[in-house]
Amino acid sequence: MRLPTYFIPHGAGPCFFMEWTRGPADTWDKTADWLTGLISTLPERPKALLVVSGHWEEPAFTVGSAERPPLIYDYYGFPEETYRLRYDAPGAPALAARVRDLLGAAGLPAAEDAERGWDHGVFIPLKLVLPEADVPVVQLSLQSSLDPEVHLAAGRALAPLRDEGVLIVGSGMSWHNMRGFTPAFTAKSEAFDTWLSRAMTDPDRRDQAIRHWSQGPYAREAHPREEHLAPLFVAAGAAEGEPARHAFRDVAMDVVISGYAFGERAA
Repeated sequence: MRLPTYFIPHGAGPCFFMEWTRGPADTWDKTADWLTGLISTLPERPKALLVVSGHWEEPAFTVGSAERPPLIYDYYGFPEETYRLRYDAPGAPALAARVRDLLGAAGLPAAEDAERGWDHGVFIPLKLVLPEADVPVVQLSLQSSLDPEVHLAAGRALAPLRDEGVLIVGSGMSWHNMRGFTPAFTAKSEAFDTWLSRAMTDPDRRDQAIRHWSQGPYAREAHPREEHLAPLFVAAGAAEGEPARHAFRDVAMDVVISGYAFGERAA
């Protein structure tokens, strides 16, 4: 059974595991509920996850190959207890090698890192998606150019994993402007989200829209730098030409955020 691919919003730091005081207490509840139910929408339980996070960039695509990856608490100014969160899922060195081989076969320079752990773009959402931490997880970096074409190509190269029981997840945010989480940006976020969602759910124009994403309405206000959007490019590339669904939408911290499912099969 071929698995779909996903682009998920991973929230703000450890937002799901603390008392949220930077706005309404229920700011992240809908996002948490959607992530918690994600596995139940799949045709079968994945054998492993490959996660591309907006928080890791390297000159060449780099895959984490540690057997027991540590956690990287790469968020700042949050409650002390959020720096003691645990996520003890195993790594998957064999899958990491497979990822590197697929990228290399597509002519994309790739490397492995046997020491790096999972950043919060991985372990924070996965604590909701797979709270039992019983499915192996491998993280793949972005390529530091953030070139949409390169990341679409990486997705295409990795597409065979979908037939091998691997769930490919892009973890980022559809709106990520650290100065733009205010009511002044709500209408702009709605405009960008409407454009993005129409583009992502149209397989005939999706790749072209990704190549020229910065021409979308308020695109550079949505993403002054596109590292949190680039995981979407990989998830979409791994389901090239296949239907997609606007799987999640909410308003959090005064802006619209969305999640997408690519390549789902009809029931």
